[in-house]
Amino acid sequence: MALRIAIMTDETGWHTRQLQAALRARGAVGRCVDLAACGIDTTASWHGLVIPGHGRELPDAVIVRGLAGGSFEQVTKRLGVLHALRELGVPVYNDARAIERSVDKSMTSLLLHAARIAAPATWATESPAQLRRIAMREMAAGHALVLKPLFGSQGKHLRLVGEVDGVRHPIPDIEPDYAGLAYLQRFVPPVSAPGFDWRVLVVGGRAVAAMRRVSAHWVHNMAQGARCEPARLQPGLTRLAEGAAQCLGMDYAGVDLIAAAHGPPIQVLEVNGVAAWQGLQRVTGFNIARAIVDDLLDRKMGAASRPPLAARRAR
Repeated sequence: MALRIAIMTDETGWHTRQLQAALRARGAVGRCVDLAACGIDTTASWHGLVIPGHGRELPDAVIVRGLAGGSFEQVTKRLGVLHALRELGVPVYNDARAIERSVDKSMTSLLLHAARIAAPATWATESPAQLRRIAMREMAAGHALVLKPLFGSQGKHLRLVGEVDGVRHPIPDIEPDYAGLAYLQRFVPPVSAPGFDWRVLVVGGRAVAAMRRVSAHWVHNMAQGARCEPARLQPGLTRLAEGAAQCLGMDYAGVDLIAAAHGPPIQVLEVNGVAAWQGLQRVTGFNIARAIVDDLLDRKMGAASRPPLAARRAR
């Protein structure tokens, strides 16, 4: 019987088609499931979860491809389903713990700091007065800051604070765009013109592909107009990207890194636990979806204890 893999996503498209094709090549079946449609019903089955398309059974494994935003309660329930699947013996790739660590940028920063992985200086505060003190102290030392939404992605709502290239950027109100929380990183000026950063994909603890994201704008996300160029996996990139993924407990991760003129020469900006790879796939001949599926089936599922789960299904 073919393995049944649930691809958790709030939207279907290129990435899910790539994963489904890679699963078919390994004799498995991938079904897209929206976490928002999953639920809890303790009267319906021995495990108490409702996973559309799987009836009273559980999937053999889960790939988390997308986690839609929502209210605190909605997101808590969706992550709770992923937590429950893991506790029930279903391999989840990446699991809820890893996603929580990467979605919350402040937790990512703390874990990188604890692991002594080079990253820009970081602050998180709910206090407007503390925000002003941090900004004034940094500006007095000649540094600018980047204000980011704690749960943001794709380079949206990033703002400079302080002086950059002779332009002074004021301290903003952290309501409502930032939900009353200032998450700040020290701005890392570009070392070249145009500027760039790197996206490194780590699968199963190993850096497998990299690209440069080049843009005249200081934000280098593809969604903000950056172009992708192939990049060599030099030792410094590999070491930092693999270390970042390891300290967050991630099966796969998109790690964003930047070159710095001062301090450590390469620093980790962000770690993405539900990383997109369409741009990276365009500039590498390496089959990324196949690498993810192979790692899930061969490493994560190979190490999983399958008989207890099969026994539970038989109840």
